[in-house]
Amino acid sequence: MSYPKHLAGVALAVAAVSVTTAVAQDAPDTGWKTSAGLNFALTSGNSDTLLIGANFNAAKKWEQNELIGTADVAYGEATTRAVVGTVLVDNDNITVNNFGAALQYNRLISERFYLGARVDGRRDEIADIDYRFTGTANAGYYFIKEKNVTLSGEAGPGYVVEKLGVDKNDYMTIRFGEKFTWNINERARVFQDLEFMPEASDFGNHIIQGQIGLEADIVKNLALRVTLQDTFRARPAAIAGTVPLVFREKNDLKLLAGINYKF
Repeated sequence: MSYPKHLAGVALAVAAVSVTTAVAQDAPDTGWKTSAGLNFALTSGNSDTLLIGANFNAAKKWEQNELIGTADVAYGEATTRAVVGTVLVDNDNITVNNFGAALQYNRLISERFYLGARVDGRRDEIADIDYRFTGTANAGYYFIKEKNVTLSGEAGPGYVVEKLGVDKNDYMTIRFGEKFTWNINERARVFQDLEFMPEASDFGNHIIQGQIGLEADIVKNLALRVTLQDTFRARPAAIAGTVPLVFREKNDLKLLAGINYKF
C-alpha cells in the first residue's frame, strides 16, 4: 500500500474543502446552508489499513420551495502480510469503494403538505452495484414542524435502473421515506432518516436504508459528527463465477466519525 500517494489525495481533499469554504465565507449570503465533511483512518504495522470518507450537504428554503442535495464517497484498503516459502508477500485488498449523490425538490402546497421529486444514483464496487439510478415523485407531510424539531414522511412512485454484477434490471418502485431532525441546543443536533423502496410488482425485492447521527459544534463553523448508516438489500448481487451461485451479503453497516465544516 502506497501511503504517500493516498495521503497526497487526502491533502488535496482537505485543500479543496478549505478553498470552497474560504470562497463561501467571502460570498454574500444566498440562503444556502451547506457543509462538507471528512473522515480518515490509518493504521500501520502487522496490517495496514486506510479509510477515507467525505460528504457534502446543501439545502435552501425560499418562499414555498425546498431544495436539498447530498453527496458522499468512501474508499478503503487493507494490506495483510503472509510468508510464501521464505518470502514475505503483501496482499492488498480494497475493502470499501462507493459513492453516490441525491437531489430533491419540494414545493409546499400548504404549511405542512408538499409535493416533490427526487433523483439519486449510487455505485458500490464491493457490493457489485455497478450503478443504480432512481427517480421518484413524492407527496409529503410535516407531522412536526417546529423551530427545533421537524418530522416528515413522504411516499410516491418511481423508476429504478440498475446493474448488479452481470444482471441489468429496471422496474417501477414505490418509495416511502421519513426524516427527523432535532436541534438539542445551539451547539448539538440529532438527525435521522429512513427509506423503504420495494419493486412495485414484487415487494420481496426491496431496499431499506437509513442513518442516525449526532453532531456537536467545536467552534462556530466546525463540528464533530458521528453517523451510523445501514443498507439492507433483500436480493443482493451474485458473485460472478461461483457455481452454485454465491450472493453478496444483504446488509452493509457503517459507523463514521469525522469533522464537518459548515459554510
